[in-house]
Amino acid sequence: MAIDVESLNPKQLADLIARANQRQNDLQREKLHEIREKIVHLVKKEGFTVDELFGAGRRPKRTVKPKYRNPVSPFETWTGRGKRPRWFSAALLAGKKEKDLLI
Repeated sequence: MAIDVESLNPKQLADLIARANQRQNDLQREKLHEIREKIVHLVKKEGFTVDELFGAGRRPKRTVKPKYRNPVSPFETWTGRGKRPRWFSAALLAGKKEKDLLI
């Protein structure tokens, strides 16, 4: 099936390219699905699960201990990571130093 691209106008050529790209993506997705099925079958045949072999796919979140405590409201803490909480910024503006807010 030869297509004479010289005879196509720009709209037809763009449509052909879009369809070809879509077909290429579909073929790749089908191949990935086929390979994934083979792997799952082999893993099950050997008596394991995919999670045992590759892990659950995510690392467990590690909790970070708080580093700073709000002196006005002690249940509010901050680890020192990410955006500063308003109470922390307000305490600094009020003249406190970071070391004053350490736990």
